Amino acid sequence: MNFAGKIVLITGASSGIGAATAVKFAEYGACLALNGRNVENLNKVAEQCKAAGAAPALVVGDISKEADTERVWCETLQQYGKLDVLVNNAGIMESGSIENTCLEQYDRVMNTNLRAIYHLTMLATPELLKTKGNIVNVSSVNGIRSFPGLLAYNISKMGLDQLTRCVALELGPKGVRINSVNPGVIVTDLHKRSGMDEAEYQKFLERSKTTHALGRPGTSEEVANAITFLASDLASFTTGLSLSVDGGRHAMCPR
Repeated sequence: MNFAGKIVLITGASSGIGAATAVKFAEYGACLALNGRNVENLNKVAEQCKAAGAAPALVVGDISKEADTERVWCETLQQYGKLDVLVNNAGIMESGSIENTCLEQYDRVMNTNLRAIYHLTMLATPELLKTKGNIVNVSSVNGIRSFPGLLAYNISKMGLDQLTRCVALELGPKGVRINSVNPGVIVTDLHKRSGMDEAEYQKFLERSKTTHALGRPGTSEEVANAITFLASDLASFTTGLSLSVDGGRHAMCPR
């Protein structure tokens, strides 16, 4: 798990899984480009990375906007001149069923969770081919299993898993690997940002004890461990994988 001299771009690095992943890569010696929308939070994560031994470059922007994605990519390349690892982590969650969703919600979720990743992966591929680098996408158990009430989100994560597998087949013969992690319920701000108040969120976390085989929700650090493993040479013969980091939730069935 040595990333000394490796350039790693992480989207959505200002909080949650992205922030924990940034710190983990910093501990392993990577040179980091951190993307996020919240500059204040991004600076806090940068300080944590510095304490772990890496001074990251900050590439602020909203990757749901095409121009921002292109700028984030250009600034990363200008800063470092190459790329070894791309972590597509930025994502949003919105509640909605077929009865109460709308096309605007579909577009918001898909633009961030799938289209932006499609776009950034396109931009980064020529450089990853040069370095024989790799990509790790942050998907969800919702890409593997079906759940009501999160229709657009579920579709976006299913699409991301398919993107992972297809690009793995396309770039594998050229030495570039691409994998995804599929977290279950992880203690971050994602669910609160999707509209849950504190009482609802605590009830949701309590219920997670029964919906995950390990009897608890997970932590950002546990997902970060999986991401850095997949990005490392320890996973040199692994590509096209959707790795469940979900306490066994993907294997659960109602009883």
